[in-house]
Amino acid sequence: MDRKLLVVFTVVAVAASGCATKKFTREAVAEESQVINQRIDGVEDQVEQNQTRLATHETRIEQTAGEAREASRTAQEALERAQEAGRLAEGKLLYEVVLTDQDVRFGFDRSELSPEAQSALDEFAEGLKSENANIYIEIQGHTDATGGDNYNEELGLDRAEAVRRYLNRTHGIPLHRMNVISYGEASPVADNGSREGRAQNRRVALVVLA
Repeated sequence: MDRKLLVVFTVVAVAASGCATKKFTREAVAEESQVINQRIDGVEDQVEQNQTRLATHETRIEQTAGEAREASRTAQEALERAQEAGRLAEGKLLYEVVLTDQDVRFGFDRSELSPEAQSALDEFAEGLKSENANIYIEIQGHTDATGGDNYNEELGLDRAEAVRRYLNRTHGIPLHRMNVISYGEASPVADNGSREGRAQNRRVALVVLA
């Protein structure tokens, strides 16, 4: 073969190889770019989901904080009443347990404790065993806004009294270590305009003092 012709063939082959390499490189870069973009999209979606979860969590925290502030107010009032009555030596609030309607399940217009309510109170009494023997408990009865003021005050008191009797008869907590009071509908923690809100307002709070 003519040497010049061989050189031409060689140049053509090299050129063709170069074009193929460039094409392969472009395709590889394009494929890698697509993968990177997909990963970026996935990360952005994850960030948006996390932001949504965070916003939901913050909303729940705000709602819980609002309920805690209300609970703290009634607990503080219990402490002040106990101090005024001279019932406490140290005069401090230990903790507060709130039993909502979902836990207690009082029947409509009834004050008898359901099995669910008794179970919740059994758990509460079990936790008291590790506390100071000189504890003092104020049992607060709350209702929703259905019915008149006087009726709700009496109903709240009946339910609080039912709790005190159960703790005394079943767990031996002395009656003089417990006091009952009714807030009736006067201290809601939720909107009485909804069924769920009314259920939250039908509650019994046990404030443990020492």
